[in-house]
Amino acid sequence: MWLVTVISLMLAVPDAATASAWYQRALGATELWNLGSVIGLEVQGAPFFLAQPESNRWESPVALGVTTTRVEVFVDDPDTLLSGAAAAGADYHDPVRDHKMPWGTHRQGGFFDPYGHLWLVGDKSPLRRHP
Repeated sequence: MWLVTVISLMLAVPDAATASAWYQRALGATELWNLGSVIGLEVQGAPFFLAQPESNRWESPVALGVTTTRVEVFVDDPDTLLSGAAAAGADYHDPVRDHKMPWGTHRQGGFFDPYGHLWLVGDKSPLRRHP
């Protein structure tokens, strides 16, 4: 049997320090640790990593010309998080709107960060049981 306590993601970025500063400014992220080319961050308790690919057989979406990851974040107030991202220069392509889902009305919107990653921000996670 497997016991998984946390699953996180690592986003490829060309410059980890610059990207970390952007995520802190845009999303209110907190830097947990910094190894230079790899940085651990969290947004409202949700951890994620930034890393410079540097010939590690993976690449950033900007270098590939297509997004490689869809990041979904669930917060109490998606409008505020998305407004911060837009103010910091994100491509705020999908304003927050209501979506009718099996677990009820779900408010969600999205943006592309400056590194080509697609972020969807909503208020109700489908990752738990809903009556």
